[in-house]
Amino acid sequence: MPTEHNPAEHKALGTTPPPAAPAAPEKKAPNTRVLIIAGIIALVAIGGGGRMWYRSHYYVETDNAYVSGHVHPVSSRVAGVVTKLLVEDNQLVKEGDLLAELDPVDQRLKTDQIKAEIAKAQQQVVQADAQIAQAKAQASGATAQVAQSQAQLLRANQDAERYGQLYSTQMKAVSKAEVDAANATRTGAVADLNARRDAVTAANAEITAAISARDVLKAQVDVLKVQLQDADQQQAYNRIVAPVAGRVGKRTIEVGMRVSPGQQLIALVQDDVWVTANFKETQLANLRVGQPVEITVDAMDGKRLVGRVDSFAPASGAQFALLPADNATGNFTKIVQRVPVKLTFAPADIQALAGRLVPGMSVEAEVSINRGDAAPAAQAPAQAAAR
Repeated sequence: MPTEHNPAEHKALGTTPPPAAPAAPEKKAPNTRVLIIAGIIALVAIGGGGRMWYRSHYYVETDNAYVSGHVHPVSSRVAGVVTKLLVEDNQLVKEGDLLAELDPVDQRLKTDQIKAEIAKAQQQVVQADAQIAQAKAQASGATAQVAQSQAQLLRANQDAERYGQLYSTQMKAVSKAEVDAANATRTGAVADLNARRDAVTAANAEITAAISARDVLKAQVDVLKVQLQDADQQQAYNRIVAPVAGRVGKRTIEVGMRVSPGQQLIALVQDDVWVTANFKETQLANLRVGQPVEITVDAMDGKRLVGRVDSFAPASGAQFALLPADNATGNFTKIVQRVPVKLTFAPADIQALAGRLVPGMSVEAEVSINRGDAAPAAQAPAQAAAR
């Protein structure tokens, strides 16, 4: 037991009292605030980890996604000067609406020239028909002359035979001169018949040549008619019309500008749009056609739209690049590739947001996975509301 020291006694004796023994430390109670904060942090960490696991297990998402659509370049098929421009930027047009007109003078002159050539060729065909008729008449006359020559030859043969019988060694009923004259007449008749037959052959050849010349002229008329159709079509191309219904964009045409064939003048953008989402190849294992998708549009304050997985690209984006990577060079570094996936909007959203969803907009896509069969598009809004 420790000895108690009286301070007065030590004062009287002139001594210093020993120091007092330190008191035993008291046990402090745990800080409740620290425990609460630690518990909250633990709950947040557990909740965040659970949410991350849940989302990684039931959702696949990417922000490498853009709105795509049909963009139709409108160009001129013929060269010309723009005389009329009937549309403005961002104007909605229907299929077949007139967009612009070109000066038709050049095509009109070409059409008139071809028409004149057709008329000239047709007149030559008429002349060829007349020549054919004339050649046929000459051939008919030559044929008649052949028949006449044959009759004369027959008579000459008969006279020669008759005179030959009357002038023989036993009988001299006619003179030798008459016999020679009959034979000469027969020889002349034979020569005349041959000449008439050659004339018929020549007349028939002339007919064939005239018919061939007429056929060439007719073929030339047919060629000119085809050229006339092409010229008329070229003249119709002076009217530039909308190939599809859509909105006017990227208008580079102005009145007075000379355009060339194939030069893009206007771009028409259709309201039918979709999303091209470039998912990592490691995210494709659980993606299926028909799965519901939530699409967040950046340009609409994060508005969420409902869609579905429509199809997958047949190759990665690197394969469609202008200069694809050559991995056989030896300097190989494995890089996760991106595969374009087509996501379609609900028809009601496209109709309600016509003109607001345009190609090129940035979006974020979130696909619901690991939920059995892909939910139909009609059930997707209910799932989105439940979340």
